[in-house]
Amino acid sequence: MIYKNIGKRLLDVILSALLFLLLSPIFFFLYLSLLIHFKGNPIFSQRRPGLNSEVFQILKFKTMKDSRDEKGGLLPDSERITDFGRLVRRFSLDEIPQLINVLIGDMSLVGPRPLLEEYLVLYSKEQNRRHDVRPGVTGWAQINGRNTISWKEKFKLDIYYVDHLSFALDLKILFTTFFNVIQGKGVSQQGHVSMGKFEGN
Repeated sequence: MIYKNIGKRLLDVILSALLFLLLSPIFFFLYLSLLIHFKGNPIFSQRRPGLNSEVFQILKFKTMKDSRDEKGGLLPDSERITDFGRLVRRFSLDEIPQLINVLIGDMSLVGPRPLLEEYLVLYSKEQNRRHDVRPGVTGWAQINGRNTISWKEKFKLDIYYVDHLSFALDLKILFTTFFNVIQGKGVSQQGHVSMGKFEGN
């Protein structure tokens, strides 16, 4: 309980600050490169539910164009993602701005990934327990399949993390994430740029 209530947040602040300093050359290089590549703001911001389902603005590097069809709707992800954006995603570099979310307390380094706000009404009571902890930059589901597993399995892994949260588990997730990112594991699901949309149980 001490780790969950105090230690985890302390670890988040220390590690995210160190990581941001360490990755700052990559951050500013990507910021300028994507600024030129997309001819505009390279930061993507979107409302996501966090701890206790409270909504915050998640930050990511932009990897897709804002191309729309004749009706004004966004084109499918596969048609909007650029080659440069695909490369950025392969090594999860688009997630670097989320270190800012961690520093200000919206997120944790480790926890269930924050999903779309529209999914809130689709969760079962058990699945909604994923919001009993802060959402994470990485998580138990991310090192056990990430976007290559089903939604049902992903939610089971999220709840497992909520029930077994510990310092040892967080360290295991962080180290495994590091090696998975280097290898580009589990970035996309077959037929999708990332993960197919959740449509309920």
